[in-house]
Order: sequence, then structure tokens, then C-alpha cells
Amino acid sequence: MGGLILSVAVLVVVVSIINGFERELRERVMGVLPHIVAESDSGLSRSSVDRVLQAQPYPGLVGLAPYIRGTVLLAAQGKIHGAEVTAVDPESYPQVTDLPRYTHGGELSSLNQERYGIILGARLAAKLGVQPGDNVLVILPLGSVTPAGAIPRQRRFTVVDLFSSQSQIDGHNALISLNAGQRLFRMGTKVHGLQGRLNNLFELEVARTELYRALGRDNVRVRSWVRTQGNLYEAIAVQKVTMFVLLSFLVAVAAFNLVSGLMMIVEQRKNDVAVLRTLGAASGTIIRLFCALGLFLAVSGIVMGILSGAAFALALPVVFNYASQALELNIMSQYFIGYLPVDVRMIDLAWIAAAALGLSLMATIYPAWQASRLLPSRVLAHE
Repeated sequence: MGGLILSVAVLVVVVSIINGFERELRERVMGVLPHIVAESDSGLSRSSVDRVLQAQPYPGLVGLAPYIRGTVLLAAQGKIHGAEVTAVDPESYPQVTDLPRYTHGGELSSLNQERYGIILGARLAAKLGVQPGDNVLVILPLGSVTPAGAIPRQRRFTVVDLFSSQSQIDGHNALISLNAGQRLFRMGTKVHGLQGRLNNLFELEVARTELYRALGRDNVRVRSWVRTQGNLYEAIAVQKVTMFVLLSFLVAVAAFNLVSGLMMIVEQRKNDVAVLRTLGAASGTIIRLFCALGLFLAVSGIVMGILSGAAFALALPVVFNYASQALELNIMSQYFIGYLPVDVRMIDLAWIAAAALGLSLMATIYPAWQASRLLPSRVLAHE
């Protein structure tokens, strides 16, 4: 029973952690990043963008928003860091992302307060040592050639807000208004493309077809989240199945211990079994008796294992955060989120319980069969 408790609890904890990563990738990361993007190297004219936006809604798409994106250097407080700046429309951008709810103000209207306002990721702001109200210098790799040499294009922006999604984008992303982006990147009235949000993450073809139809296939590329995050999503799914199978062997080892334990009980109780057989008990009765005993031990171990594993999994994020702060460790810095997620799902608990119960049931059959084969004359010959 102890072996079943431990093995089932370990399986519950590991599967719950993998479920947590899958949930955060699907809800938090994919909630912040655009699901589908239509872009053009030469840019999309304002007239074509307005025409596409006015024709909404499109099948498979929740919303569309124009954007301009570029890689820049941010300088402030004597520090310089690379960043990806996205110019967005504060009114339409919330239709394609949940990022506004992770800002301190809960919206993007602060971008309209300053002509050159910028919203930084919390970790990026910490690297630069700036807070809302401070200035940052945005430097583009493109510039003008003068007699004094090449001068990079640069513009001073005011930090109007911060966003903290607790994911990787907090460390290298920034937002500015669409008008400021057009001036900064000298796009005129053009934009780089359109970002969209899907009704269903896995129904891509309908949305892709609609965007090609609306924009035309010439010089337009449509790419989805599968290109950027698809491998990670598949890796998490494969890892979940792999860990479930591997840790099921741990449950099988506990079930093997159940076999040895029942065999010891058969050996200890063989006299009682012989007496029962002498009194007329059938072989089926003996088999059912030992199977019932094995299943009682198995069910008790599985239930306690699931309860203890679920309780430990739910408490693990708090313990992990406390230990990380106490020991000044940043273990999750290499992952796409900055904390340990846990998601205990009833369907997974049911699968774990069913698998453990099936293995335990198979483990009880052999000892019960051995008990039914005991011959009373041989067992009681020397009594």
C-alpha cells in the first residue's frame, strides 16, 4: 500500500506540472501573442487595411488589428538592451491579445497620453532601471549617412506604463502607438501587416484562406502560431504521454510488491485456506477472497496516493516560490514563463486511478490462483 501511495502520488504531481505548462502556454502565452499574422515586406496601404477591417467579421477570426514591428535598442540610465517594439492601435489591439489586462492600468489608453509614449515589459524595465514617467531612448539600426559618419535613427520616448504577463515577452517587448510607429519607422500611412485572433487555435485553414482572399496573395505572407510555438506545444504533449507511460512502470513496481505481499499472506494463511477448503469452500471462493483483499489494499493505496499527490501538487507552487525567494534562485528564468504552474485535472486523476487499479487487479490474480490450488491434505498432514 505504501508503494502504491508513493508511486501514484508521484505520477499525479508530474502530470499536474506538465498540465500546468500546457495550460499556461495555451491561455497565457497564446493569449498574449497573436494567433495569426498577415504581413508584407513592402507594407500594407492604409486604404487596404481599412477595407479589410471594415469587412469584419471573418469566419474563424475573432478580430484583426494593424501593427508595425521592429528590433531596436533601448537606452536609459546608462544601460542598453535590445528589444522588439510593436506599434499598435490602442483601440483595436485588445481584440487580438490579452496583453492590456497585464498592464498596471489594465488598458492601452495610456499610449494616447503622450505623442511618444511607450509601454515596457516589467523585466525589460527592471533591466533598464526605469519606471513610468522616465524617458528611454529608442535607437534603430537604420540611420543616415553624414560627413561625420553614419548616425542611427533615434527618438526619445516616455514610459507611460508597464506590463507583467510573467512570460518571456516581459523581458524583451515594448509597445508604442501606431502613429508613433509610423513616424519612427518612416512608414508614412502604411503598416507591416495585420494580427488576428482565432476562434479555435487549431482551426487555421479557414482564417488563412479568408486573409488571403481579403488581402490578395501577391507579396502577402500569412503565418500562424504553429510556426513559432507549435513545436513547444507538441513537445509538451509528447512529454506528458511519455512521463505518464514511464511513471506507470513505477506503479507497476508497486503492483509487483502487492504480488509478493499477497504471496506472503497466502503462505501465512495456508492452514486457514486448507480448513476453508475442507469445510467445502470452492476454488472460486478462495480466488474471490484474495482478489478482494488485494483490491482493498490497492484501492486504499490509490485513493490515498491521489489525494496526497493532488494536495502536494496544489501546494507546490507556493513552496517553490518561497524556496526560490529564500535561496535567491531563478530556476524558471530559462522557461517561457517565470513561475511553476500546476493544473490538477479530474480526467487525468481518473486515468491514473484506472491504470493503477488495472495493474493492481492483474497483480492479485496470481496469488489468488496459487491459494486456490492448495491441497488441504498436504497442508494439514502434519497438523
